[in-house]
Amino acid sequence: MSVVEPRPRATFLRRSAHFVPGASEKMLLKSIDTAADALVLDLEDAVVPDLKSTARSTVSRWLRDVDFQGKERMVRMNPLATPWGVDDLEETMEHPPDTYMVPKVSSLDELNAIDARLRDLEQRYGHPLGQVGLVLVSTETPLGALNLPTFTRCRRVVALSWGAEDLSAALGAPRNRRPDGSYLSVYEYCRTITLLCAAAGNVQPLDTVFTDFKNPDGLAKECQESAWLGYTGKITIHPAQIDIVNTAFTPSDEQVAEARRLLAAFDDAQAQGKMAFSFDGQMVDVPHLTRAQKIVERANMIKAKL
Repeated sequence: MSVVEPRPRATFLRRSAHFVPGASEKMLLKSIDTAADALVLDLEDAVVPDLKSTARSTVSRWLRDVDFQGKERMVRMNPLATPWGVDDLEETMEHPPDTYMVPKVSSLDELNAIDARLRDLEQRYGHPLGQVGLVLVSTETPLGALNLPTFTRCRRVVALSWGAEDLSAALGAPRNRRPDGSYLSVYEYCRTITLLCAAAGNVQPLDTVFTDFKNPDGLAKECQESAWLGYTGKITIHPAQIDIVNTAFTPSDEQVAEARRLLAAFDDAQAQGKMAFSFDGQMVDVPHLTRAQKIVERANMIKAKL
């Protein structure tokens, strides 16, 4: 009988996952001093083809030598179908990252191929099997958007994000937002289905980049909406975005205090054999309990990180 390996534990906050070009030592050192929860060491779009090999060696050295000060070490690899994807895994797995960000995913078969390759490398280098997770950018291709509900069947997947820029290029669309900044319908669909598939697959939902990095008010508005929807973090592309994103995905002191009071009230109600009761003038039941538990759990993770 085959043994099903557990999914890598989602122990990282990932409020902010910040891109760092894989060939820039200067930008890496600056990013370590930020409040980003994860650093995405980018070997894909941020690196021109002639520098892929050099950037890969640089990132591999960072993984071996650099103190990331508790930040998640995430490597955005090139897709396996490119000339660089296999080499990205081969070289960086000697001193493995915590996770790989996998761009332009189109099928579960691609993820299973990455999983098999990682398993071979874990065995080669003597690392625990199944330890390295995958964070997927799930809607950068039309086929990926259609196949997204299958992706969490790969046990290494720990988070789902989505992409509008590559998808709009694939569709030949001149833009992906309306003049007021809201997403056009197909991209709003991708944002929604990514969130639903992450929840259904019990992995973390990570909202996509906000490319207008000189518009902090627009970013704050989008982050607030994202948090209301149920996303737990967002990818950032400029250091000025990190604190805005972290704030949006951090429960306020008032929210945490109310959640703790609600959990205490549920303990009292359960002792009386009740699961629905009045709290602060509203009827509450199991969904409110679940929401309060998640708020307190998240607050505890943030406190432990500080």
